[in-house]
Amino acid sequence: MVKAKTAESLQVHFCSSPLFPDLFASSLFQLLMETKKKSREAHGYAARDSSGFLSPFSFTRRLNEDDDVTIKILYCGICHSDLHLARNELGFSVYPLVPGHEIVGEVIEIGANVQTFKVGDKAGVGCIVGSCGSCDSCLQNLECYCKKSILTYSSTDRDGSITYGGYSDIIVVHQRFVFNIPHSLPLHSAAPLLCAGISVYSPMRFFGLDRPGLHLGVVGLGGLGHLAVKFAKAMEMRVTVISTSPHKQKEAIERFGADKFVISTNDEQMKEVMGSMDGIIDTVSAAHPMEPLMDLLKVQGKLVVVGGSPEPLLVPSIPLLMGRKIVAGSICGGTKETQEMLNFAAENKIEADVEIIPMSYVNTAMERLFKGDIKYRFVIDPISV
Repeated sequence: MVKAKTAESLQVHFCSSPLFPDLFASSLFQLLMETKKKSREAHGYAARDSSGFLSPFSFTRRLNEDDDVTIKILYCGICHSDLHLARNELGFSVYPLVPGHEIVGEVIEIGANVQTFKVGDKAGVGCIVGSCGSCDSCLQNLECYCKKSILTYSSTDRDGSITYGGYSDIIVVHQRFVFNIPHSLPLHSAAPLLCAGISVYSPMRFFGLDRPGLHLGVVGLGGLGHLAVKFAKAMEMRVTVISTSPHKQKEAIERFGADKFVISTNDEQMKEVMGSMDGIIDTVSAAHPMEPLMDLLKVQGKLVVVGGSPEPLLVPSIPLLMGRKIVAGSICGGTKETQEMLNFAAENKIEADVEIIPMSYVNTAMERLFKGDIKYRFVIDPISV
């Protein structure tokens, strides 16, 4: 192991040097070895600066504690937020940064207090790996809104270390933030559900946009958007996809089951659906006009933004007031809701449409994601090269 060789070489060096008595050298060696015993080696890909370029990176994970689950990572989805954070576009990235929060794999170790998982189980990890456990949000199983929530990567863990994400070979997570992956869900297509899936499922449930017969608009047909259509159709809603890409119309309707497809830059098409939608799930992760979307809502309609944009979104007040409309935001759901979403997906055969890539392809995948050249989610197989 790399760390062990380093420690042993230090002992030899210090013991042979007149500047370091044998006793001191032996004590230093023991300290280094004790530190090693408290962690385990991990390997992945990391960005070192705001260029976002990812390259091989060796680091350590903490050892499995009583409430922990250790997972051998088999697949990890690439989320648009991975691109934002790798390039520090949101301003809080910590380097080296190992992205990835759509993680699925096999349980290889459990702590003494873990009862819901056993070695060999298939499990997943999403956007957060910790929270305070006692605030109002945590008590409602909405840990993602806890002010002390710990992100899966580029965050400070409970032991003071920096968290590293799923572009790697293993991960150690507190059992509260580990999810059972139903047997009927293929692992590679289940991975994006841990962020993209829950990010659209959660606002549908919370804002009441999950009832049969409602008319739901979905803005953007990418990683989140295609899953929003699938969930909405499983909930027996009428779905209109709103997009800037005419070439996506056939797939939206024939592949995903959307009822209608509207080009957002086509004034005539937008007028046809004006005032007809009970709600809209807006998945676009860049600045875009909000007023045309608000015009599509019925009175008391709800526009929910789930795509994080580095630039501000401008919401005009008059359309908001005149229609008693709501413009809201939502991030990934809490632990209880995430497991509910996975079970719902399994029952309704909802899977992400993915392109599986080796880890060595990750920088090309990031560039393609930036250009929108993906149908509809990249998933990394960290074992392949």
